[in-house]
Amino acid sequence: MTHWSSRLLAAELGVSNFTVARVWREYNLKPWQIQTFKFSTDPELDAKIHDVVGLYLHPPERAVVLCVDEKSQIQALDRTQPNLPLRPGSPERRTHDYVRHGTTTLFAALEVATGKVTDRCFDRHRHTQFLAFCKQVARAYPRRELHLVLDNYATHNHPKVRAWLQQHPRVHLHFTPTSASWMNLVEVFFGILTRQAIRRGSFASVAELVAAIRRFVDAWNARCQPLAWTKAPEQVVAKARRTAKQIHRMRQALTRAKTAPLAGTPASSRESDRGLPPEQATRPGHRS
Repeated sequence: MTHWSSRLLAAELGVSNFTVARVWREYNLKPWQIQTFKFSTDPELDAKIHDVVGLYLHPPERAVVLCVDEKSQIQALDRTQPNLPLRPGSPERRTHDYVRHGTTTLFAALEVATGKVTDRCFDRHRHTQFLAFCKQVARAYPRRELHLVLDNYATHNHPKVRAWLQQHPRVHLHFTPTSASWMNLVEVFFGILTRQAIRRGSFASVAELVAAIRRFVDAWNARCQPLAWTKAPEQVVAKARRTAKQIHRMRQALTRAKTAPLAGTPASSRESDRGLPPEQATRPGHRS
């Protein structure tokens, strides 16, 4: 079992499921819940956090800070039957099966100061598409110093991209730490776009999907507001270290629990078991 219910565990232990539920309540155990975590192993973690958060909180004068990323593999899904609209007492209904017409990749640059988004859709997300989007962003902000916040995707460090950056010294790249793309504010915009324009949509073609994305971006820019970052870099670093220490202590406790002898087994029995053959040794918890 990778997941135990109260009844399954009760049957395994030979007790009632009410007993299992009571013990879970007493010790505040919730096996039906799970949380995920991920640590950044970037050796420049502190420096990158201070760099990116510093751009959010104290942007350079007469410069534009942009959060750039791509949302890849957006599927153009078309339901096999028309959706049934929301009615009093009945939620919106749609068929479970669908037809997949293809995918598109959305490149977006979120201006931190205003929330304005520059977008473009491509059929792929290689370095050529990323470079073309960087050129589009540079044209959208002529004669301005640009600071682009990016993740560590390989195409962002392609030799052709670096060569273009050398020819355009006003464009600077700032990378988030590895496994910390959540620091890129454009990810917030991607989440809003998914919830409000894509997840419940039905698209008969990729072109229809792209048109829906562009309509949403146009409406977003008409009423855009800046996405404010509130945590100082020292707070982000402290929380990352605190979480890492907590997980480390939990792992140590689990290791000790696994290696410790079972409670209630006499020490003399454990010592005597060491000199006996395997078939005669008494295992902890073994019922003779």
